[in-house]
This record gives sequence, structure tokens and C-alpha cells, in this order.
Amino acid sequence: MAVSPDKNEFEVEQEDTQLSKTQIKNQMNDLQKLGVSLVDLSPTALAKIPMDQELLDAVMLARRILRKKEGYRRQLQLIGKLMRHRDVVPIEQALLQIQASHQKTNQKFHKLEILRDNLIAQGDSAIEEVLVEHPILERQKLRQLVRQAAKQQADNKPPKAARELFKYLKSSIDG
Repeated sequence: MAVSPDKNEFEVEQEDTQLSKTQIKNQMNDLQKLGVSLVDLSPTALAKIPMDQELLDAVMLARRILRKKEGYRRQLQLIGKLMRHRDVVPIEQALLQIQASHQKTNQKFHKLEILRDNLIAQGDSAIEEVLVEHPILERQKLRQLVRQAAKQQADNKPPKAARELFKYLKSSIDG
């Protein structure tokens, strides 16, 4: 009895979708890494992640047993197993959004640090440029903080005025 060509094609397509043991292990490792990133989140960030109660309870338990190595490892395996039966795309997207907002905050922070350092290094010329870009800043207060910071830096004293300058720039520019 001859087998129809359509049936053979279906069997070949079905074999292509089966995963090897290595691929399955890699997927499980990826899910465990995702679980580790969930455990490492702060409670407020974790609240923004869309997950069911069972997965949330597993993550919270892993946070509590963080110091116990073997129990922590097994809990991460459980989290990976639980995520195998769930759609992880929304979880990954929420994590990416949290990481992107964190990265954006860090970029703003570094820009302000560079601005502060330029003000201290260049003095009045830099103050004029900053006032053109950010007219909300007070010229007198800015000059005073820059001079104090430069003096403290020259005297090798703690950078108290530099910290105050940074706080002032942050509160005025970032709002």
C-alpha cells in the first residue's frame, strides 16, 4: 500500500518543529535567567510586571531564600518550569521597559554630572553658556556654587559645594 505524498510532507514538517534536548535546555536556561531578573527587581518594579499569583509567589519566595544556595537554585528552576507554561512575552516587554527607563535616568544623571564638572572647570564662560540653555537657573547662585566648588577642589577638601551644585542643577533642570 502506497503512502500519499501529502502524509509524508506532514510527518517531515512535524519532525522539524520538535526540539532537541540542547534546545530545550537552552530555553529552560533562558527562562531561569528571566526568573533571576524578576527576583532582582525592586518591589515597585516587580509590581509593574504582568504575572499570575502563582508565579509572583514563587518569585517572592526566591527573594526570601536568596541566601540559601541550594534552595535558591531549586526555586529558580521552579520559576523556569512555571514560566514554561506561560506566555513570557509580556513579562519580557515589561522588563525591557523598566530597564529602558532606568537607562534613561542614568543618562540624565551622567549629563548633569558632566555639566557640573564643566562648570567647575571652566568657570564664568561655562556659566554663561548654561544660562543661555537653561534660563531658569539663577546666575548669582550658580556662580557662588561654582566658585565654592572650585575652591574646595583646589584645597583638596570634600566636594560639599559640588554636591550642592549638582542638586541645584538637578532640581532646576529636571524639574
